[in-house]
Amino acid sequence: MVSDGPKSDASSQIINTALETDGRPSIQPFPTPSVPSVTIPKVLSAAAPPSNTSTGYFKLVTSPKINSTRQYLGRRAVGQAMIDQTEVFRPVATTPPPRHIPSRGDHPAPRLNIAPQSSPLPTNKFYANFFLGSQGQGVWTHPYSLTWSKGTQSAKSWGMAVAHIDPDQRVFGPRVNDIPGSPAQYYINPVAIQSIIISAAELGNNTILTTDSLQAFSANANLLPQAGSSSKITFPLVQGMGLVTGVYTNLQPVIQSSVLFRSVSVGARSSAGIFKYQITLEDNKSWLLYATPRNGQDPQLSLVSNTELRGVFNWYGVIQIAKNPAGSSGEYIYDNAAGVYPTAMDLTASTFSQTGTYSFRWRKAGLTAASGPKLLMFALPHHVESFTGPTPFATTPLRLQTTTKGIATAVVADAWTLVEANLPVDMGFAPWNGSLPLGSRSTTTLSPTAINVINKVAESEIKQDMGNQTDLDSMYFSGKALSKFAALVYAVHQLCDEPDFARLGLSQLKVAFAKFSTNQQQYPLVYDTAWKGLVSSGAYITGNAGQDFGNAYYNDHHFHYAYFIHAAAIIAHLDPQWLQLNKEWVNLLVRDAANPSTSDQYFPFSRAFDWYHGHSWAKGLFESADAKDEESSSEDAFFAYAIKMWGRVTGDRSMEARGNLMLSVLARTLRNYFLMQDGNSNHPAEFIGNKVTGVLFENKVDATTYFGANREYIHGIHMLPLLPYSSLTRPPSFITQEWTSIFDPSNPSAPNPATTIQGGWKGIIYANLALMDPRQSWDFFAREDFDMSWIDGGASRTWYLAWAAGLGGAP
Repeated sequence: MVSDGPKSDASSQIINTALETDGRPSIQPFPTPSVPSVTIPKVLSAAAPPSNTSTGYFKLVTSPKINSTRQYLGRRAVGQAMIDQTEVFRPVATTPPPRHIPSRGDHPAPRLNIAPQSSPLPTNKFYANFFLGSQGQGVWTHPYSLTWSKGTQSAKSWGMAVAHIDPDQRVFGPRVNDIPGSPAQYYINPVAIQSIIISAAELGNNTILTTDSLQAFSANANLLPQAGSSSKITFPLVQGMGLVTGVYTNLQPVIQSSVLFRSVSVGARSSAGIFKYQITLEDNKSWLLYATPRNGQDPQLSLVSNTELRGVFNWYGVIQIAKNPAGSSGEYIYDNAAGVYPTAMDLTASTFSQTGTYSFRWRKAGLTAASGPKLLMFALPHHVESFTGPTPFATTPLRLQTTTKGIATAVVADAWTLVEANLPVDMGFAPWNGSLPLGSRSTTTLSPTAINVINKVAESEIKQDMGNQTDLDSMYFSGKALSKFAALVYAVHQLCDEPDFARLGLSQLKVAFAKFSTNQQQYPLVYDTAWKGLVSSGAYITGNAGQDFGNAYYNDHHFHYAYFIHAAAIIAHLDPQWLQLNKEWVNLLVRDAANPSTSDQYFPFSRAFDWYHGHSWAKGLFESADAKDEESSSEDAFFAYAIKMWGRVTGDRSMEARGNLMLSVLARTLRNYFLMQDGNSNHPAEFIGNKVTGVLFENKVDATTYFGANREYIHGIHMLPLLPYSSLTRPPSFITQEWTSIFDPSNPSAPNPATTIQGGWKGIIYANLALMDPRQSWDFFAREDFDMSWIDGGASRTWYLAWAAGLGGAP
């Protein structure tokens, strides 16, 4: 899919990097595999439960409620110094948007069958397909996916289909033969496989799907026989849930499969009040089913065909489904976790010196006995790397493949604690080298030779018409231009020590920024009271949902607003008097994209950043067959850096700490999931030769971009903008492999030598090279015959020179 593409006009050449989504579901390049026909097995009736079975009882299991907005500040003595422990999730503000931001409640994306709730509705979360479009696309909790069947396939069910995909089911794209190792262009997991369907006899073509209790990490999906029915199946959707749970209210359970049942047997009772069934499907995969009645009533599930198990009428209770690849050992683990299920997750985090700690604590429902089971939840690879305290000892040998995040590990615990031990607390606006010791990683003084070269270039660049270059019909492109001018002014003022010269540019920059902070840009912002967010009015005015990359539909807000926040941080750093007049507006951008507190009722908590996955999702209110996705991992990290620096200049220690923690988490997840060094174990070996993911979805990974398939686009989108955070998230070991295999002109097998790249992407590639070979980067930008068409509209040659010099490249 292509949007505007890179601009070719050198005078306004802006690299088009934001996500283009027109709302079209992804087209799968293959059919769902057919299932062999089989003879219907002999009908099996569930055996009667032992007579000494105790009655199960359901209510919410109380756990310590985490107040994510409370102030948690402790002091510890370290030698003679006192170091603060800072709570990460304190509110930025809780006030309504200012009056010059108009409100409107007519958002074009309907809130389809969402129950009213007092808290703001999340827009970019994993369950959004259940209230968008046809409601027929999948939701990935990892390692499972759930899809409303809607009467399709051989089972003709209207229940909720559960699937889990093994590695041998992946489909790979064509080989890219000019890259060493000939990696596949993409890999994708089959969708709509109905392995196990949790349903009821009452569900049919009048069935409706509703959602309620929408939170950052969880939601409830409900299937009702018809609108207004008091009978329903409720599916608590929680990321990482170990078993898929359906809570029945006065319905006849029906368990179905379009893969077809090969055998179903009644298992030994795993716990008092729980009935167990062992299932083998015609694809030879093993599943477990646990039924926990509310009143002790045996569900009496009986096999009536090779597509259906049917239970008793008017049943109340819980049915849980789990894939078991591990035989008796896996069954033992599941047995000891059955009967409880997560309903929501509370997140807390704090930082102390260079260490950040964050915790997931799940609220749960089910069996309430004090000795009842702990939750079984699946951890992604970056979680396991980060576990600390008692959490590593709660991991089990049970593993399940995820679709795009490697192998998940089952953890039996009601809470996890994770740690990041090297927060970039010393990172500022100046070039920063993460491989150096703490205290020497920022370079604020350049050599006289470097300053002389930089000032000659800056003399012309700082005189550009900033107002004309920033007054655009796109928040994304406008923000990029403001941010590049801010970095230019900073380089002249601070790194070249020319404050008088820099004031010329700073004055222009403040005037250009004021057009946005006063909401007088071409498409002013509006506060959407329906979904509760700050959006461009462009889509309302033009009728085009894709205007400004879908900003009005909540696409890419962390990309778009990061550039404004970064520019504001530099302006405030250079002119503290400017801060008070603009702080509220910039904070509004932070609150929209990354509100840190549930006490702020004007924006949802953490709209873009997903603390379970450890990175953001760019896609907003668009239905997608492969669910949420993110293209630019570097702009994701840029947002974290921007709020870190805005927190620093405004004195918001919680925001600065949050940015530091997000950056460290992102450094870990980008290494695991986006930037693929040799030996990466989270993606197939057939794919990692691409070195970068291109676009990472929840269900597929495609080494391309939304705006073109040039190699420099695919890699450059994971580089820009090149700023101090880049040294943290793009380690030299990765850049060396990427440069050598893709861009190195001295490597005859490199498919895309940097010397042959045209336009602004050439500057991006060589600016990225400074992280590995700063001298070669400096020599490129300092050459006498430098062509300014090599600088895109989101960067300046001045900054790139200062960047390479600060990393050690200048003579």
